[in-house]
Amino acid sequence: MDETSTEAAFAYHEPSIVTFLNQAGFLVALNIVNSCLDSLLYCGLIGQLLVGILWGTPGAKWLDRETETVIQQLGYLGLILLVYEGGLSTSIKAVGANLLVSLCVAVTGIGVPMGLSFILKELVGASSLQAFAAGAALSATSLGTTFTILSTTNLITTRLGTVTTSAAMLDDVIGFVMVQIISNLGGDSSSFDAVTVIRPLFVSFGFAIGLFLICAFFIGPCLEKVARTNSSLPRFTKTWHFAFLFHTALLVGIVAGATYAGTSSLFAAYLSGVIATWLDEKRADSQTPESDAQDTSGSVHGPEQFVQSESSEQSIVHGSDMPTGEKVYETYFKQPANRILIPLFFASIGFAIPITEMFRGNVVWRGIIYSLLMIFGKVITGLWLVRFSFHPFFSFFNSTKTLLSRFRLFCSPTMTKKQKREKGQIAQSSAVLQSDVRTEASHNNTARNRIPNSADAIQETGSGEETPGQPEVHEAEEINSSQRSAISFPEKPKSLYPPSILGLAMVARGEVGYLIASLAQSQGMFSQGPSSETSEIYLVIIWAISICTLVGPICVGTLVKRVKRLQNDRGNSGLDPLGVWGI
Repeated sequence: MDETSTEAAFAYHEPSIVTFLNQAGFLVALNIVNSCLDSLLYCGLIGQLLVGILWGTPGAKWLDRETETVIQQLGYLGLILLVYEGGLSTSIKAVGANLLVSLCVAVTGIGVPMGLSFILKELVGASSLQAFAAGAALSATSLGTTFTILSTTNLITTRLGTVTTSAAMLDDVIGFVMVQIISNLGGDSSSFDAVTVIRPLFVSFGFAIGLFLICAFFIGPCLEKVARTNSSLPRFTKTWHFAFLFHTALLVGIVAGATYAGTSSLFAAYLSGVIATWLDEKRADSQTPESDAQDTSGSVHGPEQFVQSESSEQSIVHGSDMPTGEKVYETYFKQPANRILIPLFFASIGFAIPITEMFRGNVVWRGIIYSLLMIFGKVITGLWLVRFSFHPFFSFFNSTKTLLSRFRLFCSPTMTKKQKREKGQIAQSSAVLQSDVRTEASHNNTARNRIPNSADAIQETGSGEETPGQPEVHEAEEINSSQRSAISFPEKPKSLYPPSILGLAMVARGEVGYLIASLAQSQGMFSQGPSSETSEIYLVIIWAISICTLVGPICVGTLVKRVKRLQNDRGNSGLDPLGVWGI
């Protein structure tokens, strides 16, 4: 019988000085490396991952297995808080406006790596089931890495950040579905059925739709009813302590409910952040002063009054008297999450990299080739943000059509008398039409000649007086500009920074990829025989996940640093390199 089962309590023992120095140095190293690399290329998480490799099982083994287990568990708590913060920074209106683009990016980021993974059948002799498991591991995007990159570079609140986080979240949902599929399959492909694939997917989207219906048809009407009846809530509901308890209970409750329902806890954490932001917006609308509502419904005011009303509305939303979800996170969660929990998460990823077994001769070059294919499979998602111009195609089409018409006219046979008679009638009708057009044009010229005269009259009478001809000038200019915009082709994009940042931000795999690969390896899906060594397919997959996790943040940090420099150099005089995606 185990001795620990008979103990009534856990005896307290003072840790040794070696343990204290080891763990203290581990935390200090994580924060120092993160700060240094963030100041250089916004990729401090790469340093934390390398520190995890050094301290953990793949490197010096300065941490025992129990300590690594605790660090992994605390790190996952930091990941949930990181995703929750991303949900707090997301606007529902922005997600709805860019939902189609996000879906296209997510589907491309899943389908292309999944299809390219079947090259493993020729590269390492994998079976179709093994190639499917590899594609499942490489199709998911690292949510923690994506949110960290966007938060560090201050892009998470932009339109580009909204599209990236939404697409990464959809990839995470599909990745969790893949985890369930591989768990149900095990190493036997005969257990594959439709329920294995459909159930996790329907549970994830059903959970999201259920929360949406509850908020739209129950919580929203209740808040509006409270606002209409002017019934004041108790005073303790406006305190910071109540707000902390409420948002914590909301996060824990939704995450627990989603996990027991069979969907991703990270997906639930993101949804809880979005719901908290939506509740804050509803509460701000219900607490808008009646004087502001009367001003907006009354007569037209000047710009000074509009600025005052806008500033008063912002003070209601962000003021100290209203503890919002974002303010609560910054006050209670942000510092311990950024300094302890999130660094532990990225260090725990380093624990999962078998770096001592990855440098076999026949594994390295195959892993690099597969890594390049997987990088391409995510970078290609940036094409959805590129505006292609079809003007050269239409010019070539028009020139070809003109040549063909001339060639047909040259090769046409001699016309008969009936054809000549019909041609004469067509020419006569076209002449009548042209005369009508000239008459209408002369009337238009007469009207245009009246407009400058009225403009001259305006200059003679002074700038303070108005004449009836002035609105006609603006109407004519608006008509001409609308006609030009309807006829002209759209302009080409000013730069390729937004699609490049999107594609490279989707490259990092991370926790979900390692989870799927480790699960498939533990269930024997990658085994190629009775050998006790780690399978070659698994090592090639780990190469791809590791390289993608390293390359993505470094490239994004380099691009964002250049974009920041261009924005500072141009200032207010030039165009933003990100264009509409930086708003």
